[in-house]
Amino acid sequence: MIDKEHDLSVVKQAKVLGLSRSGVYYEPRSVSDADLALMRRMDELHLSYPFAGSRMLAGLLRAEGHSIGRLHVRTLMRKMGLSALYRRPNTTKRDASHKIYPYLLRDLPITKANQVWATDITYIPMKKGFVYLVAVMDWFTRKVLSWKLSNSMEADFCVRTLQEAIAKYGAPDIFNTDQGSQFTCPAFIEVLKKHDIKISMDGKGAWRDNVFVERLWKSVKYEEVYLRAYDNVADAHANLAKYLTFYNTKRPHQALDGNTPDSAYFNPPQPIPVAA
Repeated sequence: MIDKEHDLSVVKQAKVLGLSRSGVYYEPRSVSDADLALMRRMDELHLSYPFAGSRMLAGLLRAEGHSIGRLHVRTLMRKMGLSALYRRPNTTKRDASHKIYPYLLRDLPITKANQVWATDITYIPMKKGFVYLVAVMDWFTRKVLSWKLSNSMEADFCVRTLQEAIAKYGAPDIFNTDQGSQFTCPAFIEVLKKHDIKISMDGKGAWRDNVFVERLWKSVKYEEVYLRAYDNVADAHANLAKYLTFYNTKRPHQALDGNTPDSAYFNPPQPIPVAA
């Protein structure tokens, strides 16, 4: 999205798009092997105990023999984009200057594909280092419509993932996100408004509002990520591409009566209302 050879300066391009200039020049800092191991374990614990904050995670880690304090756990949680789901959205903290939109899905029957899409970001460990994965999902069919990896949680890769989903599948009626700054930034919101998409955002602390994406992350990690140790970003991308193709085209879903997301999306059965 940022063209460093454009006549318009990088500073002005970032300002127009509502992006942080720091993200344009961001280079990941090295993380110690000890911290990478802790982050991997914290990610696993977070999936099992999403309500656990830094104090509880520190206690769980110490019970397993790790020597770690709450402040260090909190630092690593910020780096990973983790937080206790009963208190805050599971992304970077919201930007107070960005507008927050109301949650539109409460008690809404969701009966068809492209009625509601949702998105979120999650942490992906590698053999050395880590990346972040963002995905856009169709709520009714669970189909992953687009996804991308990034070495930072800046908004740019989220905007490009949204644009790709719309280019491939058209625009949904409603798009739901949490209140993370990547999804409230002007560049992301502008894409939604351009396509007349209604904007829905999870209420602060309402961790169940985006539960289907949380379930996707659990499947991705236990069925793919935790079974491997990716050598680099290219390796992570290649294997995640294989898994997400499997997820869409071959993996049966109990919520879809054993059908796959692709089957439900392209050959919709009789509508079964899914309350949000």
